[in-house]
Amino acid sequence: MSEFDNITAPPPPPTSAGPVPSDQRTMALAAHLLGIFTWFIGPLIIWLISKDDASKGFVTDQAKEALNFQITIALAMIICFILMIVIIGGLLAPLVGILNLVFCIIAAVKANNGEAYRYPFTLRLIK
Repeated sequence: MSEFDNITAPPPPPTSAGPVPSDQRTMALAAHLLGIFTWFIGPLIIWLISKDDASKGFVTDQAKEALNFQITIALAMIICFILMIVIIGGLLAPLVGILNLVFCIIAAVKANNGEAYRYPFTLRLIK
């Protein structure tokens, strides 16, 4: 495996000793759904609240995953706005928005079921 493959491969989901508590599933669901409406602000707040509490490992992991995805979406939208000069950005921006909506809903459903979700095509900037 090359060094590049190691950087772009998503990290494995955390292993838990048992089922995820209901409050943690709800917070993880909120982190994913807030990304639709607030971009990276909602997941950032949830991650900052839960990152120091070791008992909230599932929430921390999923909020960090949602935050990384929303940062990736924000960068993609900036690129789309730059590419609007040559018209293709106007075609790509709605596609990026639809991908954001679809992947956030899938992640929210998985988080509500207590499963860790890894977004595809995500830059993992927050470790």
